Amino acid sequence: MADPSTAPTAPYTGNVDATPISQLERRNSLEKHLQTRPEEQDLKNRHILLDTTAAPALQAKQAGLERQRITGLSKRPEKEDLVEKNILPDSSVAPALQEKQRELQKHMRANSLEKSLQARPKPEELVREGILHADEEPVAET
Repeated sequence: MADPSTAPTAPYTGNVDATPISQLERRNSLEKHLQTRPEEQDLKNRHILLDTTAAPALQAKQAGLERQRITGLSKRPEKEDLVEKNILPDSSVAPALQEKQRELQKHMRANSLEKSLQARPKPEELVREGILHADEEPVAET
């Protein structure tokens, strides 16, 4: 029930309280509300205010782009798929070492190829074994 001592002295006109408020009362009321006002960071933490530095006119567009970015991440292919398609390297080495690993693999392949070339049979041996015909000209070695 309403306390009679706090009831307005002026009569109501419809649903609007037409009781005059003095300037001092209005200022005190505003100051009291400002003192109990939540901090900006608290409002951001509760997602009431947007945590952005964008102009208010751009905030809706920024939020839409953020949603698109998040949904795009969920549609990304898995790492295994990218490795299988040779988009990502198949390596468990730290990214800072992957370039050195590629260089090492390249040098190892070059060495292996060089050994294979040195061990290949001479054209005379191929003719003797019947792999190459005597009238064919062998390809010059480089």
